[in-house]
Amino acid sequence: MLTLNYLEYSVYLGISMIVGITSKSALLIVDVQNDFCAEDGALPVKGCTSIIPKINEYINMFVNKGLTVIASRDWHPPNHISFKDRGGPWPPHCIQGSKGAEFHPDLKLPSNVVIISKAFLPDKEAYSAFDGTELHYILTLRGIRRLFVTGVATDYCVKASVIDALRLGYEVIVLSDAIAGVSKESSDRALEEMVRLGAIIASKNELKL
Repeated sequence: MLTLNYLEYSVYLGISMIVGITSKSALLIVDVQNDFCAEDGALPVKGCTSIIPKINEYINMFVNKGLTVIASRDWHPPNHISFKDRGGPWPPHCIQGSKGAEFHPDLKLPSNVVIISKAFLPDKEAYSAFDGTELHYILTLRGIRRLFVTGVATDYCVKASVIDALRLGYEVIVLSDAIAGVSKESSDRALEEMVRLGAIIASKNELKL
């Protein structure tokens, strides 16, 4: 069975895809934190460091247009339910106030960035930037309808955030040159699922300012 991503499928059909960054657009940067991106991080995602320059380019694009930039972060208590010592799948990571929970130093967030903390309750897991946060309220208040998504991990928090955004009625564009996943296989499956649910997969060359 032939499996194509969104851009490959568009090329296959002879479709030229251009996605506009409108006045109702925002950039969401998912979990670009030291524990995921630093070499000595507790849960490093391969390729995270290499996408940071591209994310910074997108930040500049949105800032120059006076648009909202949002950065989500895992903000776990030390006894979070996702940690292995509580039966979860992950080692302790992104613990509130720790160096690992800080955004990667190479990430150039603007001074007016909106920071969304998630998974901050000991007994509640939350992969999506919308889960238990005020993100939907903030976007609604600002009249934002189109969300451009970058960050890590493609197959976990990026996917969960995209699916929630689609469920809430947003137009979602996943920026394929500014995401990284835990594994290629699961990331490819995640992208296919996101497209099936209505997301658009694009890169800088497909954007219109």
